[in-house]
Amino acid sequence: MTGEPAGVRQMWHLLEPLHAVLYYAPEAFEEAAALGYDTQERWPGYFAWRAAPLGAAGVRDAVRTFHSFAPAMVERYVPGVWATAGPEAVLAARLRAVDRSYRALFGDRVERPEFAEAAALARRAAQAAGPGAPGGLGAANSALPWPDAPHLVLWQAATVLREHRGDGHIAALAGAGLDPVESLVSFAAVGAAPTEVFASREWGARAWDAARRRLRERGLLTADGTSTDAGRELRARVELRTDEAAAAPWRALGEPGRERLVELLGQPWLEVIGSGLLPAENTLGIGKV
Repeated sequence: MTGEPAGVRQMWHLLEPLHAVLYYAPEAFEEAAALGYDTQERWPGYFAWRAAPLGAAGVRDAVRTFHSFAPAMVERYVPGVWATAGPEAVLAARLRAVDRSYRALFGDRVERPEFAEAAALARRAAQAAGPGAPGGLGAANSALPWPDAPHLVLWQAATVLREHRGDGHIAALAGAGLDPVESLVSFAAVGAAPTEVFASREWGARAWDAARRRLRERGLLTADGTSTDAGRELRARVELRTDEAAAAPWRALGEPGRERLVELLGQPWLEVIGSGLLPAENTLGIGKV
């Protein structure tokens, strides 16, 4: 199963929650506040945490990177976040945030051999991701130095792998002729998440309705906004191509290594899911696609 779509997607589903702790844990909000970010909302810290590997990204690069977000929303936060704290300070703070968050979630188990073994396997996979798309978050995170602590290595490997997958997903969407808002509309249409969940990307009703109209004209949406057979087939091809683009790390790790990583991460995954930190519905369609 190594490198096959089902196995590749399983690893995404398993690693994504371990990465996403950064965006929801109270310790991460505390670290963002210490840098000077407004934590009454999640977005200043979110854009800083994710964009920092790119350096002091400007508007054009940030809009391209944060593909699913409305450009006006991205422009509201980037590059302004760098006036509060520079990328190097943000990168140091996000590792502190992950350290504190993981210790709060997993306790002294982060010091145990099982975490070190999982970290080593995940790092091997991440290092096989290749250079990635120029200017993409996969390549930017791959270029960062590796931390020493195994639980931080695990988080960084999960981050490299999920951003590498995300870069491939953006390419797959473009290859399917879907612009950013059409990507969200078509994803909602196949039941990945309720339409209301995607409102966080701030496209607005006018842009959303225009995208629906364009997709209906292509025969991808019905009049009530649900996906046609052609629309479902197109989204399935997008997910398949995303899996194919994300497969190299798992082929390099090999099936025994992948299966061992699944075994080692099963309990931490359950604990993150059971913590209540992450939203039950998400724009990535975890558990739905």
